[in-house]
Amino acid sequence: MPEAKETVLEINLGNLAHNYRFLRSKIDKDVKFLSVVKAHAYGSDSVVIAKKLEELGTDYFAVAYVEEGVRLRKHGITKPILVLHPQFTHFEEIIEHCLEPNLYSEKILQSFIITAERLKQKNYPVHIKLNTGLNRLGFDQPEIKKVRELITSNKTVRIASVFSHLAASEDWKERDFTVGQIDLFRKMTWELIKDLDYEPLLHICNTSGLLNYPKAAFSMVRSGIGLYGYGNDANIDPHLKPVGTLKTIISQIRQLDPGATVGYNRVFKVEKPSRIATLPIGHADGINRIYGKQKAGVYVNGKYAPIVGNVCMDIIMIDVTGIECEEGDEVVVFGGPQHPVKLAEAGGTISYELITGVQRRVTRRIIQE
Repeated sequence: MPEAKETVLEINLGNLAHNYRFLRSKIDKDVKFLSVVKAHAYGSDSVVIAKKLEELGTDYFAVAYVEEGVRLRKHGITKPILVLHPQFTHFEEIIEHCLEPNLYSEKILQSFIITAERLKQKNYPVHIKLNTGLNRLGFDQPEIKKVRELITSNKTVRIASVFSHLAASEDWKERDFTVGQIDLFRKMTWELIKDLDYEPLLHICNTSGLLNYPKAAFSMVRSGIGLYGYGNDANIDPHLKPVGTLKTIISQIRQLDPGATVGYNRVFKVEKPSRIATLPIGHADGINRIYGKQKAGVYVNGKYAPIVGNVCMDIIMIDVTGIECEEGDEVVVFGGPQHPVKLAEAGGTISYELITGVQRRVTRRIIQE
């Protein structure tokens, strides 16, 4: 594997394949698999990731916004794509690109039906989101009768799936609440689909759900974070492989004497003779200020080097005192010797925020192994 000569995010498709197969092994073979590739495939590259997952045999994709789905279509992705949070202004674009909207309120359901009728659609696939306790998007139980009437009163749309979202499937202390969500989903779903002459797909399990509540897999499961190597569980993480490794290089090394300061606001004061290295990566690349002031660090030639001073927009400084290194050497920010979960925890955040925060100006390098 070539060393980094600039700031790069390596995307390992072999690790993606490993994660996909591991997660699939946890569900029955007749249960469909929906791969979540929103937010540039969790900060990587949605087109590259989706093409690999399509090759691996995923049944469905999900994105957050219409633009994300359009991008996949324009790059040749053919599997069904669920748009999780569509807006009224994009309904025509949804139909134009054969995307499938999540309809989560009476207003958005009625509006989509009107648009589909105007465009002379018949049995257009839509997804109905039920609110079982996350209280974010979705129909509440008293609204189910109205939804059923709207769906069955015309042939413009057809329910491709009914789904909900578990609020705390990774937290065993919330097991009773999660089981209650699953039971409520069964009740609401039955009330919604009992008069249909076809069977929509049903799904409530996210990554932690399919691992911890496999009996609630219904006819499809969704996985996002798990595909990228994170199980939200210290017992599961060893079975998964992070897809992304963020690397950079040393731009400059300087020797500083006691009393010198480093960076903006002079927040780091040198107390003993020190070697300080400058790296071409900063908060504009996704390494936020929360990681500065020695809260977190990186790895240089296998050795831990703390981030000193404030994180700058395009630069961070690290203390490499006692580490054999020179300008141009590779530095691992996360991945390899530093699991992204550990780096995120050091900054007081979660892996989701860290990996999705890697900005688009960072070069992506695809690793096929």
